[in-house]
Amino acid sequence: MRKWWWLLCCSTLAVKAQQVDRQQFTDVLDIKHFVKNNADVAINFFSDMGAWHAYALPARSADYGGFIGPLLMEMNGRWLSNSIAKLHVSVQGKTWQPENGTAHYYPGLIEQSYRLKDIRVRLRLIFTSRTTAMLQTELTNLGRKPLRLHLQWEGSVSLPSKEWQQHGQQLSTNVNGHTFYIDYLSAGKWNIHFTDTGYTSAKTILLPAKGHWQETQLQSYRQQDTATTGFDVALQQNRSRWNGYLQSVLGNDTILQRLKVKCLMTLMTNWRSTYGNLKHDGIFPSASYQGFYGFWAWDSWKQAAATCLFHPALAKDNIRAMFDYQQPDGMVIDCIYADSSENNARDTKPPLAAWAVWEVFRHTGDTTFVREMYAPLVRYHRWWYADRDHDRDSLCEYGATDGTRIAAAWESGMDNAVRFDHARMQQNHDYAWSLDQSSVDLNAYLYAEKQYLGKMAALLHLEDTWTAPAAALKEKINQQYFDTATGFYYDSHGSLVKVQGAEGWIPLWAGIATPAQAAGVAAVMQQPAKFNTKVPLPVLAADHPAFDPLKGYWRGPVWLDQFYFGIIGLMAYGYQQQADALLIKLWDHAEGMKDNHPLYENYHPLTGKGLNAKNFSWSAAHILLLLQRK
Repeated sequence: MRKWWWLLCCSTLAVKAQQVDRQQFTDVLDIKHFVKNNADVAINFFSDMGAWHAYALPARSADYGGFIGPLLMEMNGRWLSNSIAKLHVSVQGKTWQPENGTAHYYPGLIEQSYRLKDIRVRLRLIFTSRTTAMLQTELTNLGRKPLRLHLQWEGSVSLPSKEWQQHGQQLSTNVNGHTFYIDYLSAGKWNIHFTDTGYTSAKTILLPAKGHWQETQLQSYRQQDTATTGFDVALQQNRSRWNGYLQSVLGNDTILQRLKVKCLMTLMTNWRSTYGNLKHDGIFPSASYQGFYGFWAWDSWKQAAATCLFHPALAKDNIRAMFDYQQPDGMVIDCIYADSSENNARDTKPPLAAWAVWEVFRHTGDTTFVREMYAPLVRYHRWWYADRDHDRDSLCEYGATDGTRIAAAWESGMDNAVRFDHARMQQNHDYAWSLDQSSVDLNAYLYAEKQYLGKMAALLHLEDTWTAPAAALKEKINQQYFDTATGFYYDSHGSLVKVQGAEGWIPLWAGIATPAQAAGVAAVMQQPAKFNTKVPLPVLAADHPAFDPLKGYWRGPVWLDQFYFGIIGLMAYGYQQQADALLIKLWDHAEGMKDNHPLYENYHPLTGKGLNAKNFSWSAAHILLLLQRK
């Protein structure tokens, strides 16, 4: 076992290797909330099975008796209610108040319990489909006397909605052009009444001494669902499914298990199912950030590479979702939405699709998927050279379809990176423009794509058309972009653009650098004044004048995708000890790694504070990928 893993074993409260069960992983994330602003999604919450609605746990004792929400997701997220279904229990006209309440979040399940004098109340909620959550309520009389209880559910909505409707024991209201349903499945009629903003449902029951009462309801968004099984069966299916995910992610490894589980839960909560113009399931960058309610290209590639560890079907669909919108010329567009009029086809994102497909194959052995994706991947690869190689020297530039500088910056994925500050646009042909600067990371990614496409061709018994072009590109990259004086790779703008950033270690990840070049890059990465910061490997060297982690976005924070590429690059060239040391600094200093805080879009390299979007999918994905490397 390598030294840093041994240190982590000694310093981390690890769960003993055994058959995994979700009960071991209580409150990996704190999802307690009270809705003050129905547009506030910058919190943690729970969703599953690709549902487009989510819930949180109550943060106040006054809210026990129901779960917080739901949060409804369209182009933006909005909380429908602080609690769409809240239970009140009264005896002889007096309502009893919750006491000694506890609320917990387990993988795939939220639960609360509390006392109402001699009554114990337990509520559990799971998702049973992409449209439906199932809520079970259980009352237990702990006393020695039977109790006649008046039960009342109540709920109101904080979003504009049409009036509530009743169909038997089903309630519904129309919100955002869709319907939210509540179906009571228990025996016995609920007396339903409507208020100005919501509803009440009431009944009286006799609860014997030491007796139990249960009721189940479905809460569905967009599509009415029916229960094909009771709650106990549904709960067992849910537990089996989630324990399977956990076993796939954890295996018998005891290292940082809670962090791995947090990554899994983050990706699953950001999973959205087929809907509208999204033709396959995929994963949001973050459902906790307004504006990220769609699928992005390189996010999808990164997410798929990790999701295939525990949910291969979702990983494949996340890749397919982007290729559903592949353009006739081969381009894969930047991002797609349920409302396709919002799609961004002005640019693409860095080419990591073949890497993602190969990662899926590596973990699944699914040759059929490789065969399905090979031709679209080849078309996408060739598109780069047709539309993004201005001077036809086989070195590509980032660009745009509309000639705008902002779209070209988006295409790099590093929107406001310092290296592009002086770049300008140049037209290649109709609907194809490039920056007047070729990028080392782009061409390193394209080299890696050639390598992966070559592996796929061999797997499929196709002619090898990739080895020679890859070798030629490797030589060009080392000649064009490496600076022997500083020992680092840079973009080229006629001369080298000597801004030291994360792009400089992508040639190590891709396997392009010579041993001497790799030694130079590794030495720069180890310098505390540049990249070996408290949380290491920021995307811009810390000694650069424009370094600004708080406001810089791609001008200073640590992004975990680029961190991953750097670590894997170091390992590939034998710098295991240096990579281990950087990893330990990440686990020890970055917010969310050892507490119940969320995983962030990026991190402040000098303080470890999480920055920008919470519950960020590619952060979760790359942490999982790093933790698989031992």
